[in-house]
Formats: sequence, structure tokens, C-alpha cells
Amino acid sequence: MKAVWAILAVVVVGVAVYLGVALVDVDQTQEAQLPDVDVTVEGGQAPEFDVDTGEIETGTTTVEVPTLEIERPAEDSPDNDVDTAENAEN
Repeated sequence: MKAVWAILAVVVVGVAVYLGVALVDVDQTQEAQLPDVDVTVEGGQAPEFDVDTGEIETGTTTVEVPTLEIERPAEDSPDNDVDTAENAEN
């Protein structure tokens, strides 16, 4: 069945390409011509800039981050009243 769909897809793409080419007729009415260019090159100069920037002082700071400890109640504890799918099945 997949082979039939693959062949059908190729046929549809082929028909689309044929129609795209057959329905468009392009005729060149005038030859292209490159422009006449006369180039003279003389020495150049890169621009100069005078830039005043602000000053930034950097340093380091040490920050102590607290550590959290989490204790979970046992599954059969009365404090464990969270309904989960596992608890609902039991």
C-alpha cells in the first residue's frame, strides 16, 4: 500500500512540475549588456576616532548561601495526606 502512495506522490509532483513549465512561456526580447566601468584607484585613508570611555572598577564579593535540608514523612505516616495516583489506587 505504501508503494501505491509513493507512486501516486511521484506522479502528482511530476504533473505539478509539468504544468509549472508548460503554462509559462518566457521569451528573451533583448540581450543583456554589461555596464561600461572606468575605475581609477587612488590611496585612501581610514577614519580616525577620539573616544572617551568611562571607567569601571571590578571586584569580588563572597556570599554564603544557606543549605536546605528536606525530610519527607514516611508513606504510612498520617502527615502524608497528599493524594497521588498511586495512593488513590490503593
